[in-house]
Amino acid sequence: MAHENCIFCRVSELTVVAENAVAFAIRDKFPVRPLHTLIIPRRHVTDIFATDTEEREAIHELAIRCREAIGREDTSISGFNFGSNIGHAAGQKIFHAHVHLIPRRLGEGELLAARPD
Repeated sequence: MAHENCIFCRVSELTVVAENAVAFAIRDKFPVRPLHTLIIPRRHVTDIFATDTEEREAIHELAIRCREAIGREDTSISGFNFGSNIGHAAGQKIFHAHVHLIPRRLGEGELLAARPD
């Protein structure tokens, strides 16, 4: 069930870079690195632990597709951070489950701690 006040539930207002029947991917509005991507289940659930098996598989499938596409777009990428902020204390700002896929390049330094979500 979509929530009208949730930006991730208003998919038509977002620029989707990849999708399947259960999830979609967008570029992060506040990227910590170029090509930082968010992978989001279509169903409104608060955090990644509230997703079901089908949603987790769909998210993982999109993560693989996005990782491959990002690597083709920028060959300087040599690694990725892949994870989710869960709860206010962990820095979650949008309370609709989503996973960050953050491309990493050698020599770029550490990621800063909490960032807008």
